[in-house]
Amino acid sequence: MKNQVLLPESGYYKANLHCHTTLSDGHLTPEQTKEEYMAQGYSIIAFTDHRRYEHHTELNDENFLSLAALEVDLTEARQPDRDWPVLKCYHLNLVDTNPEENAAQKQGDLLPDFPYGDLESLNQYIAKMTEMGFLVTYNHPYWSLQDWRDYNGLKGLFAMEIYNHGCEHDGLYGFNPQVYDEMLRTGQRLYALATDDNHDTNPIGHPLNDSFGGFVQIAAQELTYPAVIEALRTGRFYWSQGPELKGVSIENGVLQVKTSPVEKIFVTVEGRDSYKAVVAPGESLTEAQFPLTGKEGWFRIQVRDSRGLFAGTNAYFIDQL
Repeated sequence: MKNQVLLPESGYYKANLHCHTTLSDGHLTPEQTKEEYMAQGYSIIAFTDHRRYEHHTELNDENFLSLAALEVDLTEARQPDRDWPVLKCYHLNLVDTNPEENAAQKQGDLLPDFPYGDLESLNQYIAKMTEMGFLVTYNHPYWSLQDWRDYNGLKGLFAMEIYNHGCEHDGLYGFNPQVYDEMLRTGQRLYALATDDNHDTNPIGHPLNDSFGGFVQIAAQELTYPAVIEALRTGRFYWSQGPELKGVSIENGVLQVKTSPVEKIFVTVEGRDSYKAVVAPGESLTEAQFPLTGKEGWFRIQVRDSRGLFAGTNAYFIDQL
């Protein structure tokens, strides 16, 4: 392993990559959403309204970037004894990497047109959307009532939602680190996102409002569409519910981690034995070092602060370091 910076100490843009507005089933307009999110320090939003591709260029300025996107879905067929509350579904976010490319196609029908359970067609759909220029994200597996049989064979995904704030409010099932690890351990190489999936059914400030709880910090060179997409493609970002990562690097075979004050810093690896640094309740730590053996397969960092909020990195594969 060479000496390298995996995540810089600073230079991040805060982003929500799953957002609904009044153009689908959200309760804020795109303009209101921008205003509320910028007030909380956000610079980037992917507007993923249901089944509706939009690029809100009218919202862009030197301090804010809108990413063109939509959310698509694929649901089990209804049966006389099985209806919506118990039907499995796939929800996928499609984030456009270049809205000017294949523009006419993107204004057409982008929805999947095959039955639930046809995994081959689903993977072909993911490949087609990727070829068209989209980053494809697998959303909220717990809310979708899915298990390993549903996501084990997925191919070509950009990322999965390790945390979905709306789902956390819906049933305390927004955090899905086990699903991410299972996908990694079955050979998938993909990133992890924390998102809001906000609909703002409850107003801003309400205890059940679903904005401002899951985000990614993107280490882009500048706040431009190409720079942000390049940072996403190359994994130069981390996910969070609140804590900050303030630098991750490898120096002489030692993993160096710096954070905002937290109680736990864990390094999950492909096998059972995690590396860890912890303190007693009421105390905090802001850095830790972990010697790497080169036999980890992959590793990802996860931290927890005194509020019980988590943040973490994407998985890093030893054969790529």
